[in-house]
Amino acid sequence: MTNSVSLELARLATMKPAELRSRWHEVYRNVAPNISPDLLRRGIAYRLQEKVYGKLPSYIKRELDRLNGKGGTSAPKPSRLGPILPGTRFVREWNGKTIAVTATEGGFEWDNDTYGSLSEIARKVTGAHWSGPRFFGLAAKVA
Repeated sequence: MTNSVSLELARLATMKPAELRSRWHEVYRNVAPNISPDLLRRGIAYRLQEKVYGKLPSYIKRELDRLNGKGGTSAPKPSRLGPILPGTRFVREWNGKTIAVTATEGGFEWDNDTYGSLSEIARKVTGAHWSGPRFFGLAAKVA
């Protein structure tokens, strides 16, 4: 790490919240969000390092997103149907192809990829907007 970045990062640790908000404004060129001083420090540190060393390559960002369940989902979203437990399988036939989805801790796995919701998968399979639970036969049709 370059000496000036190291010094700036060390200085962040001693800054008061008002100083952090001011530094955020300098670094990001907008008003600091209403978040804790710790998160302000992390955000400023990230941006300072990004300016010196550059952004993550897009292929690494994609891989991190994939590993993190696309968008940071830590678990399948709760549904009106009750909790969806990891290991639950959803199977549907569409245009002669069997679509088998497994609920995981990080979302829903289908076709060697992880998605945050059943609706994302239904949209990918059909190319149209679908309710995921309805596509997989979990939701009653509205009359």
